[in-house]
Amino acid sequence: MSDKITVKTSAKINLALDVTGKLPNGYHTIESVFQTVGIYDTVTVSLNESGKITVTCDVPEIPCNEMNIAYKSARLFLDENGLENGCTIDIKKKIPSQAGMGGGSSDAAAVIYCLERLTRKTLANTERIGADVPFFMTGGTAFVEGIGEKITPIADYSGRILVIAKGEKGISTAEAYRLIDTEERTVPISVKQLVKAIEENSDNAYKYFRNAFEYVTDLEEVDYIEEFMFDRKALAQCMTGSGSAVFGLFDTMENAEKCANLLRKSGFFAEVCLTVKDSFIEI
Repeated sequence: MSDKITVKTSAKINLALDVTGKLPNGYHTIESVFQTVGIYDTVTVSLNESGKITVTCDVPEIPCNEMNIAYKSARLFLDENGLENGCTIDIKKKIPSQAGMGGGSSDAAAVIYCLERLTRKTLANTERIGADVPFFMTGGTAFVEGIGEKITPIADYSGRILVIAKGEKGISTAEAYRLIDTEERTVPISVKQLVKAIEENSDNAYKYFRNAFEYVTDLEEVDYIEEFMFDRKALAQCMTGSGSAVFGLFDTMENAEKCANLLRKSGFFAEVCLTVKDSFIEI
């Protein structure tokens, strides 16, 4: 049995997102359609006998200690399975941070996936690690409720062409939820209508792409990117998560590449990718 596994682990976007309530413990409840997309971090996990967990990352700003969600996932997995092993975790980042794309949760899920493969043991209730982690254990297209732990797979929405772009500024998730709690929203978010349209394989499902956080977030870069995508033939454009990344849906790869190239020339992070079925690719 191998003592090391490397996987590419995907980002996600919210095709639609609404905040439906707040629980006594402070967590917010949501309705959303989650979709894995082909922008990947690379995570390598190896077991050893040291009893210690070591995290390395090629992005200096990311903590490589107990604060890292990948570290937390490894600690919980080893402790709950009564394993005295240590492990090393190496993370190479391609998913932008503070983007609403679940990069940290994706890395944490990848660690669980690798440890399950290495030890042939499992970990239940992965929402304890982070609200988005359970989704990344499955990936694909899903209707997500609760704090992110209620996941219902829906019809496959893979193979769609996207441009995902982000400016320099990020959005604090905590601040975004504070604004949701204090601002009065008047724009309805039709998450279940999007689910219905995807299930019916409607060509117009994108008309229901919408995000409640867009109506409380005042970030000029988000508005600029959305207008830029619209002007370059995006079928739809929407912020993902609590921000600040924006995705645009395109009908041709040519239009997507043109849009991404121009955004990069303007100084933005911009990548062309597809919606994908799976969270993990073992390499």
